[in-house]
Amino acid sequence: MKLQLDNVSKRYGTATALDSVSLSVEEGEFFTLVGPSGCGKTTTLRCIAGFESPTEGAVRFDGESMAGVPPEARGVGVVFQNYALFPHLTVGENVAYGLRFTDTPGGNSRDDRVAELLELVDLAGFEDRDPDSLSGGQQQRVALARALAPGPDLLLLDEPMSALDARLRDRLRRQVKHIQSELGVTTVYVTHDQSEALAVSDRVAVLNRGRVEQVGNPREVYHRPRTRFVAEFVGENNVFDAVVESRPETGGLRVGVGDDVFALSEGRRTFGKSAASQSESSAAPGETLTFCVRPEALRIEGGMNRIRGTIVDTEFQGATTRLRLDWDGTDVAVTVDDESGREDGRFELGSTLEVGFDPTAAHILE
Repeated sequence: MKLQLDNVSKRYGTATALDSVSLSVEEGEFFTLVGPSGCGKTTTLRCIAGFESPTEGAVRFDGESMAGVPPEARGVGVVFQNYALFPHLTVGENVAYGLRFTDTPGGNSRDDRVAELLELVDLAGFEDRDPDSLSGGQQQRVALARALAPGPDLLLLDEPMSALDARLRDRLRRQVKHIQSELGVTTVYVTHDQSEALAVSDRVAVLNRGRVEQVGNPREVYHRPRTRFVAEFVGENNVFDAVVESRPETGGLRVGVGDDVFALSEGRRTFGKSAASQSESSAAPGETLTFCVRPEALRIEGGMNRIRGTIVDTEFQGATTRLRLDWDGTDVAVTVDDESGREDGRFELGSTLEVGFDPTAAHILE
């Protein structure tokens, strides 16, 4: 199924939850809505499922408007944040409950369909167990099996991993992605976890205050954010306000940040099937712009553009160490290999460190 949202707005009195949201999700795609709390992710999902009606705009399945179509008639499976399992029903009965409004896919019996789905989510033989006897991860998989029971054309997942510990969450999101890929069902996934969105998605939509800030594949959104919000929300980023000094005849830009001058390049870079702008700007000398550089793009004593600062904080992260430098009052994050400065003391608090980045590592924001 192909899903389209055409200028969907949702208002509650004077409060606007969604503001002219337009999205297109292709058949079989794993599409993720990501953003902070209150940005409109769950409201978008509820409008798709039919639990809410848009104030304006249209939700379309394969080009057909869903206006007036109740949730049970939309062919949609939903996994809620709290799983919403029935405690008075067994695991098998919970899964079979998803078949209450439809015939069993493929003409199989309900018992066979339940057994098939429990095997798919690695819970074979759990049919007679009570939901309360299961772990959080197992309950999540029962909820997924129930949503898949009627063979939906569209699967909606509303932060299904949020109540799980980090290790279990990582394992289950891989399993969900594998199941989705195996079944080929169009999926819309809601999360506030940026790393989760980048890990499982074919494409990501970043929402902020009811609006879509950017849509793209994970690498594009991470490496080439369109706006300052996306740059700062999706992973850590160093964002600098600059003044254009000149446009050299050889190409690129020279910009000033405080007393320092940096070279930025222009061009295009391809991420998957789409091309993302790389440091493209029409700013003329004297005008201001904003650019960002990821912490991992900063190298100790490397790169054309140099930053010299004082180490004010260190965070050991296993294979890497995250440093924070004070650069003339500006906080700069740097990710370095843990072994690169441990022995000679370059990571000690209060010590001075010079890092640099290449012109192509910087990205100009809209």
